[in-house]
Amino acid sequence: MTASTEQSEQSENPENPENTEYFENWVSTFRRAPSAAVRLVCLPHAGGSASFFFPLAKAFSPDVEVMAVQYPGRQARRNEPGIDNVPEYADRIFAALRRLTDRPLALFGHSMGAVLAYEVALRMRKAGLPAPVRLFASGRRAPSRYRDEQVHKGTDGQLVAELRGLGGPHQSVLTDPEVLALILPAVRGDYRAVERYRHDPQARLECPVTVLVGDEDPRVTLDEARAWEEHTTGPTELEVFRGGHFYLVDRAGEVIDVLTRRLSAQ
Repeated sequence: MTASTEQSEQSENPENPENTEYFENWVSTFRRAPSAAVRLVCLPHAGGSASFFFPLAKAFSPDVEVMAVQYPGRQARRNEPGIDNVPEYADRIFAALRRLTDRPLALFGHSMGAVLAYEVALRMRKAGLPAPVRLFASGRRAPSRYRDEQVHKGTDGQLVAELRGLGGPHQSVLTDPEVLALILPAVRGDYRAVERYRHDPQARLECPVTVLVGDEDPRVTLDEARAWEEHTTGPTELEVFRGGHFYLVDRAGEVIDVLTRRLSAQ
């Protein structure tokens, strides 16, 4: 194989991080905002998809360019094999995001997405890239706070009961057997990834961290949320909202206000 042939094959390979197709496969931009001073990249919860953040993108544009990560195994990527571990997730998301160096970048992760945002930020630091201007960690206890959760080992019925118990959007699909057959493999893989995750106790971020949590979230206490301060040398703050695990659906306006204030200060 000649060098030119090899380069051609790499450029056409959608799994090559240097390929634009790789980026577009992993990252959705609902509305481009070329004049925005900062980008906000959002990472969904377990079983979630990029479209969860469409209302956020609509609210911010054109002041902030909002992008959302699309995990494999769902929606347009439903035919791709899923991922069931945090390191691989973080490696592949980082490979997509590392090209975004022309403007300040903030990360917003909800639930599992908060863990992934944290791990992506660590990879940015290790690679010598500019740190995120802020990490927004939503609906997730600090990386060092573990619980013995084994949802991923349960039956499909138990997995559906978990999703119902947490509330959130699109509850109606949980009664549709055909839809469940499509989404449950990805949901189970995500739960396996986050429930088996263990952080590196030596790793620290340098960026500011804003922690957002619902006051009735069954998956994170306020003490577990405050513990995010142990994971960065930068300042941390805790924003508490009325609601459960998906507080940000009902409190979208309040969440956007917090994000707007923090991002406008960059």
